Amino acid sequence: MAAQGFLLIATFILLLMILARPLGTALATMINDMPLPGLARIERGLWQAAGIRSQEMNWLQYLVAILLFNALGLAALFALLMFQGSLPLNPQHLPGLSWDLALNTAVSFVSNTNWQAYAGEATMSSLSQMAGLAVQNFLSAATGIAVIFALTRAYARQKVTALGNAWVDLTRITLWVLLPISLLIALFFIQQGVPQSLSPNQEFTSLEGVRQLLPLGPVASQEAIKMLGTNGGGFFNANSAHPFENPTALTNLVQMLAIFLIPAALCFAFGEAVGDRRQGRAILWAMTLIFIVCVAVVMWAETRGNLHLLSLGADSSSNMEGKESRFGILASSLFAVVTTAASCGAVNAMHDSFTALGGMVPMWLMQIGEVVFGGVGSGLYGMLLFVMLAVFIAGLMIGRTPEYLGKKIDVREMKMIALAILVTPTLVLLGTALAMLTEAGRAGMFNPGPHGFSEVLYAVTSAANNNGSAFGGLSAATPFWNLLLAFCMLVGRFAVIIPVMAIAGSLVTKKIQPAGSGTLATHDALFIGLLIGTVLLVGALTFIPALALGPLAEHFSLL
Repeated sequence: MAAQGFLLIATFILLLMILARPLGTALATMINDMPLPGLARIERGLWQAAGIRSQEMNWLQYLVAILLFNALGLAALFALLMFQGSLPLNPQHLPGLSWDLALNTAVSFVSNTNWQAYAGEATMSSLSQMAGLAVQNFLSAATGIAVIFALTRAYARQKVTALGNAWVDLTRITLWVLLPISLLIALFFIQQGVPQSLSPNQEFTSLEGVRQLLPLGPVASQEAIKMLGTNGGGFFNANSAHPFENPTALTNLVQMLAIFLIPAALCFAFGEAVGDRRQGRAILWAMTLIFIVCVAVVMWAETRGNLHLLSLGADSSSNMEGKESRFGILASSLFAVVTTAASCGAVNAMHDSFTALGGMVPMWLMQIGEVVFGGVGSGLYGMLLFVMLAVFIAGLMIGRTPEYLGKKIDVREMKMIALAILVTPTLVLLGTALAMLTEAGRAGMFNPGPHGFSEVLYAVTSAANNNGSAFGGLSAATPFWNLLLAFCMLVGRFAVIIPVMAIAGSLVTKKIQPAGSGTLATHDALFIGLLIGTVLLVGALTFIPALALGPLAEHFSLL
């Protein structure tokens, strides 16, 4: 089993790096504000037709454009969900959503979280799925990538204020990156058996003679961008455990690769754009090392399972509960770590059925800020916050002014870094406390004791860090949970973007200082270790007490 796990991890990482490297080169071209080869004339026509003025923006203009763009998307999606019962492409005649569920869902998809307090096949019309949820899957992903484009330019440029044009970036990212790759993935999914249809649900008679409905819809097209954009919201309630979303072991592998493809490619793009590929590789190494350790722990925990089962006569203690037999323990464990290391949230197994330690690792990966690969764009700009924090700590230890890529890290930047890093821990801890202290919050708990607490902690963690996965034992389809999690999702997304853009606006005006003999190297093994230590230290100090009350207490109670 250990050899199989090693081979699976090694194959996955090798394929990922092979695919991410060329995409990183294309993304670096966009960061440098140049059209891809052969597209310059098409872009000029698009800008003219859309009324886009291509002059660049300062950080505040760029931020306002991003916030306005997402606010309009939120309003449009909320209205669509509220009134879907009166709109076309609703073959099952599904009614509109309640206002609190519509708000929760709209915030969820606009913030790239895709938390779902509903069953997709029984709640959403084809129009809502295609024109609402799938569209926001593209636009929320483009938003995250646009923000990291701006932050990368802040390091690549000097003594200017311009960070690019938000409208140009959003359009390029959507048309030349997300759409083409999603189309290829969707065609592959269709070939593998994923439905793509506007037909109503089909009635059939099962082998037991029971008449049932077979849910259909435009699944493949939404499944592709759901993974590529690290969105995670499933067309069906079972998400990627459903055979219509993820029918084979091959689609399972492609889905995992799609989740990590853009986050890994952005690391390569960052190195190329700032003129030092070693910088991007160092960040990628740090992410990969944390990822490998986390996968190994989950695989070990799930294959070991609960040893008490052996004394009860079971053939094996391995934990297959909540997992699909077509994937098995190892592939399910790898998928769980991939989807929570990135801010995806899609699941091919029920995380609530994992062992205590097997479920704690995905939760912890979210709690450290989704920076191990992370969401498209958001993972890298989140990790760059830790990079700057690590540089600051190292500067304090050696008595030098901290600087990264020739840009000094001053008081203004450190204030913004601290603010951005503290947003999600504050939301998680206060949100969990509120849920546990109120009757409305506790009413959603189906399990007592440490596991019940873990379900609440996981839900708020997932929302605040824009992941979207859940422990299924929590009933979150209530006004209290819809509003609490909507607030966490909205603040967790945009209260981080705002200080990140402020940091970009400050850095882009600074002169790039040449490296000297005392400059801290930020591309070697020592710095990679320092960066990993910084991430682990912040995560441990913040969340170990909460984890001790939940998964750790559950684990030790089973020894």
